[in-house]
Amino acid sequence: MQVQINSDRNIQADERLAEFVRDTLTSKLSRFADHVTRIEVHLSDENSSTKHDGNDKRCLLEARLEGFDPIAVTEQAATVGQAVSGAADKLQRKLSSVLGKLRDKHSRAGTPDFSEPEPADPVDEVN
Repeated sequence: MQVQINSDRNIQADERLAEFVRDTLTSKLSRFADHVTRIEVHLSDENSSTKHDGNDKRCLLEARLEGFDPIAVTEQAATVGQAVSGAADKLQRKLSSVLGKLRDKHSRAGTPDFSEPEPADPVDEVN
């Protein structure tokens, strides 16, 4: 899963922020890694860096699924970290819903499903 980070001129996108974004997305979205090819992250400060009140930090996440239209969510918060974390939570719920509906649709139609693989049953040893 590739993560591409974009920010406006009011958000300082340094390596520390990029690492935080990648770690947050990886931890919250790892179960969808087989379906998501890329996540685009767009960070912005809605009322510029001169004002420091309210929920003015915005994170837009756009997930690219193989063979499907992109899925986008947005979150506004007081800090960039809160906006990223909130958007990741929203994207996690959205992907779970979308992929669950696809799995249900395909299982009823008799086509391959998009569910997560079931864990293998332990093998009983015969002596």
